[in-house]
Amino acid sequence: METSLESAREPAPAAPAQPWGRWLGDRARVRAARGLHRTESSRETLMDLASNDYLGLSGHPEVRRAAADAVHRYGAGASASRVATGTLGVHRELEAALCRYTRRAEALVYSSGYTANLGLLQALGGPGSLFILDAHAHASLIDGARLSGARVETSAHNDLADVARLLEANRDCTTPATRVALIVESVYSVLGDASDLAAAAELCETHQALLVVDEAHSLAATHQGSALRAAGLADSSHVLATCTLSKALGAQGGAVLLGGGQAEALREHLVNTSRTFLFDTALAPASAGAAVRALGLADAGTLARLGRNAKLVHDTLAADPRLALRIEKGAGAVHSVTMPDSASAVGAAASLRGRGIAVACFRPPSVPDGVSRLRITAHADHDPDALLETLHAIARTILEEES
Repeated sequence: METSLESAREPAPAAPAQPWGRWLGDRARVRAARGLHRTESSRETLMDLASNDYLGLSGHPEVRRAAADAVHRYGAGASASRVATGTLGVHRELEAALCRYTRRAEALVYSSGYTANLGLLQALGGPGSLFILDAHAHASLIDGARLSGARVETSAHNDLADVARLLEANRDCTTPATRVALIVESVYSVLGDASDLAAAAELCETHQALLVVDEAHSLAATHQGSALRAAGLADSSHVLATCTLSKALGAQGGAVLLGGGQAEALREHLVNTSRTFLFDTALAPASAGAAVRALGLADAGTLARLGRNAKLVHDTLAADPRLALRIEKGAGAVHSVTMPDSASAVGAAASLRGRGIAVACFRPPSVPDGVSRLRITAHADHDPDALLETLHAIARTILEEES
């Protein structure tokens, strides 16, 4: 049968979209409609009030030199899991330095803070366990709890009375979980508020529960360099900590920090059962070497400079009566300004970026309470005069965006 030239040139009917293609398109349209589209972002050439480099150590000459020295000594990568051939001398050195800095007895280094949280909770969970998560817990803690096989309950944010209710309900039920852990952050990443760790530890001890504390935003960024240490809990066996090396220490990686009489047994348990430790290539030597040197630079004087700049951020913005009630004072380096909605938060952040100022824009679903915010992070290496000028520009820009 012959086919005309015209019909031969007609385009073939479009194939129906594949299920994954349709799904991806639907999700993109939903994000766009809700104002939740995100892009990769850089802080280069900007006044940085957005990153977690609290002490300004990521570019410190001595930290960079330590990273280079580790590469020259050990190579670009660890090349294997810690339980294969991936444990290097620099990993041991880093774990010892973390113990000295935090006054904890044992440390186990992971490839990131995220994997430290996943690996710890997975290794502690399973049948017969109950994890109680604070409502504002980080995504890595939520994911770790969900993957652990434990029964998971959520307590109201920073509400130990609600935690006590959940502990008592477990104790009084017909099939109580025999292994219980309360999971909190020392300083929360969005609101910047702090947990009452001493009271939480006492409550957990009463109920023979573990307290797991994520020190991501307090290690080398708050009083005494560790919230656990400041609360007098460094030697407490039932208090376990995780941390990241990618914030105040300016490097990469994470760790579990253990104290008290069962620290060695817990570390051995993690080495043998924590999947993100067993099946992940060990932390790169450069990051480990950088973190070791950064711990030596995160001294009392540097922490004091961070504290002064954090106070300047809060006090300057709160001095404007139009913003005073919208400033959420943090316990560490982070303060937030609440915004009316996602669009105003995105607009203000974009306007500030155009003026050479980087701030973080937090909006649903990244915020646990559904409130959009600009997060402003103090750094120890900011010149106070330049910081003050920048803060006045931030206040003006927020108010202009909303006018």
